[in-house]
Amino acid sequence: MLRVCVVGMGPIGNRHAVNYASSPLAELVGVCDIIKERADAAAERFGVPAFYDAAEMLAQLAPDICGVTTGGYEYSSDHYAPTMQALEAGCHVLGEKPISNEIHCAEEMVALARDKKLCYGINLNHRFTLLSRTAKQWIEQGRIGHILFINMAMWIKNPAESSPWFHIKALHPHTVDVMRYFCGDIDAVQCFATKAPGRSIWTTAHFCMRFANGAVGGLTGSYDIQRGHPMERCEVAGLDGRFVLEDMFGQLTLYPAGSMEKTVITNTAFGDVPEKTFTDTFTNRIHRFVEQVSEGCAPDAIDGSGADGLAAQKVLAAAIRSIEEQAVVPVE
Repeated sequence: MLRVCVVGMGPIGNRHAVNYASSPLAELVGVCDIIKERADAAAERFGVPAFYDAAEMLAQLAPDICGVTTGGYEYSSDHYAPTMQALEAGCHVLGEKPISNEIHCAEEMVALARDKKLCYGINLNHRFTLLSRTAKQWIEQGRIGHILFINMAMWIKNPAESSPWFHIKALHPHTVDVMRYFCGDIDAVQCFATKAPGRSIWTTAHFCMRFANGAVGGLTGSYDIQRGHPMERCEVAGLDGRFVLEDMFGQLTLYPAGSMEKTVITNTAFGDVPEKTFTDTFTNRIHRFVEQVSEGCAPDAIDGSGADGLAAQKVLAAAIRSIEEQAVVPVE
């Protein structure tokens, strides 16, 4: 049984804690938040001790896994310190996205986990659904063939005004990760952005991408459109077929080349765990991390790893440079 602590007890942290507490492979043993009321409320809810300092909790409880679900500026500025503390304490870490919007901080976290030979994952939960896994299997089985292009879109209504790049940095770790999950590394990007009426930050953007395997891609995202169904769409096409994934758990359609027949999988009671809500993606992701750690997974084989989170942020950093420079920018 893996002992787990969670740092950051806002709504997302509580969602993580629920899944650790209900896992057959884990035991939630402590919660922490710098806001005392949050820590105390979570401690009462889960029946575990509350802490207000991550280092103190790690020293006293010596957990096997530490969940880092803090927020901060652009949803990520508070991730660095508790992640580094947990890794130094010998804990495997599952952190929230974005891994960090400061690339050098993300690089330090990934490097420390590698040096300590610890598992480090990021909550890139959009890849952890039955339909996403099925689409990935179709690619691996050769049902798409040589991949030519991928088109991705995602939108939600978020009125928050943070940095000029808040929408790009905070929303698109998910979309870029899905694109990389299906098509591999991205080596160049060009991005165009606009501001909706009344907005002071870049809230809608389109990215043009070149993949290392030669495929091309497009991503459109927005913080200006009311969330509806679907709010996310991914299309991957190759020489032998094409699939369209609506939302991460809604519907998946395979269109084989040269045939009028198609395969459609909808979100019914299909498979071992029906995925009816976005909350289920957290359950799947957290369960997979706990499962991999429990099985003694090699750190570099973690699904949705810190390295994956870092790779996504590097693509987004290149996209921001592209807007600033009005140029195609290599992903470094």
